Amino acid sequence: MQLAKEILSHVKRLPESSQAEVLDFVKFLELKSEKDNGDQEWANISISNAMHGMEDEPSLYSINDIKEKVL
Repeated sequence: MQLAKEILSHVKRLPESSQAEVLDFVKFLELKSEKDNGDQEWANISISNAMHGMEDEPSLYSINDIKEKVL
C-alpha cells in the first residue's frame, strides 16, 4: 500500500484539472484490467470446451513418431 500513498501524495500537489485527468486515466486502467481478465477467462473456457472429452480418446502417436529420422 506504500505505492498508493506515494501516488496520492503526488496527486494532491497537482491542480484539480490535472487530478481529474489522473482519475480518468485510473478509470481507463481499471477498465483495461477488467477486459484483460475477462479475455483470459474467456480463453480458458474456450480451450477447456475445445479439449472436452479428448482425454478419453486413444493416443494416435507414440514416442517413436516424434523422433527425427536421419536419411
